[in-house]
Amino acid sequence: MASAKPKDLVSTNPVVIFSKSYCTYCVSVKKLLTELGSSFKTIELNLESNGSAMQSALYEWTGQRTVPSVFIGGKHIGGCDSTLAMHKAGKLVPLLRQAKAIAAKSS
Repeated sequence: MASAKPKDLVSTNPVVIFSKSYCTYCVSVKKLLTELGSSFKTIELNLESNGSAMQSALYEWTGQRTVPSVFIGGKHIGGCDSTLAMHKAGKLVPLLRQAKAIAAKSS
């Protein structure tokens, strides 16, 4: 069950952040996405009854053991460093728009 839940969440939400409520890196990513006006689904693994199993399933799926584990448009983009690097390179907002997590610019 725990191994199927992350894939189900990722396939049914434009942006998913697997997080831990006390993690400062997770807070940074959630803050950035909020500031960009993005909608996203957060799963706080430390507050889920099967959070450890979900984190193990994420590791098996993505090869990433740490949080945050960020998915946009069904694709794993990595953690805090890769999310911030994508934003700095100007690639995050277009990806969020493509996933329909933020509104397209009106002309």
